[in-house]
Amino acid sequence: MARRLLVVTTAPVEGESLREQVRRHSGAEDAEVRVVATASDLSPLDWLATDEDEARAEAAERAGEVGRAVAPDAAVETEVGDADPVQAIEDALRTFPADELLLVTRREDEAGWLEEGTAGEALARFSLPVTHLVVDD
Repeated sequence: MARRLLVVTTAPVEGESLREQVRRHSGAEDAEVRVVATASDLSPLDWLATDEDEARAEAAERAGEVGRAVAPDAAVETEVGDADPVQAIEDALRTFPADELLLVTRREDEAGWLEEGTAGEALARFSLPVTHLVVDD
């Protein structure tokens, strides 16, 4: 049975680096991969006003880019998740019971307010291995 890897990204990432991480963690070329890009690049005011259209459009573009980077020759399921990355992970796990989570974020000092502490919370909250890939913005 193929391994199932959930990739949740709050930040853009260079394709080859991510592809290598996915190969390393999936252990096989035939792994099932789902990419969820969060719309977490919001100001607190936009979040309170539920003005997420621009952030969701950017997340959809990022999801597609990450999906193509992960598996350029195969179809990968991609979606836009909740603005809160931890909620996006929880939502995705309801329909995609992953064997492992690969979380892609910016460094803590560059992270948006919705991203801060995501990796630690994911490690504490979900009962699956979590790998945190930090990218420079």
